[in-house]
Amino acid sequence: MANKYCPICEEENGCMIGAGENGNCWCNLEKFPNEIFELVPLESKRKHCICKKCLNKFREEQKMNKKYE
Repeated sequence: MANKYCPICEEENGCMIGAGENGNCWCNLEKFPNEIFELVPLESKRKHCICKKCLNKFREEQKMNKKYE
């Protein structure tokens, strides 16, 4: 991914493709819920990585929504 900014919050995404343990970034080791990609603008899909903060926030919101269903 060429862009270092999260397409959701527009802050630095912390993605280091090819870095980290065993040549993987943290985002390659995570399971992203399909619904989070609905928050990504069309022009950014498959071009910009979502940051860990947005992933964690989305997961928390999903937990809260399920709690109140």
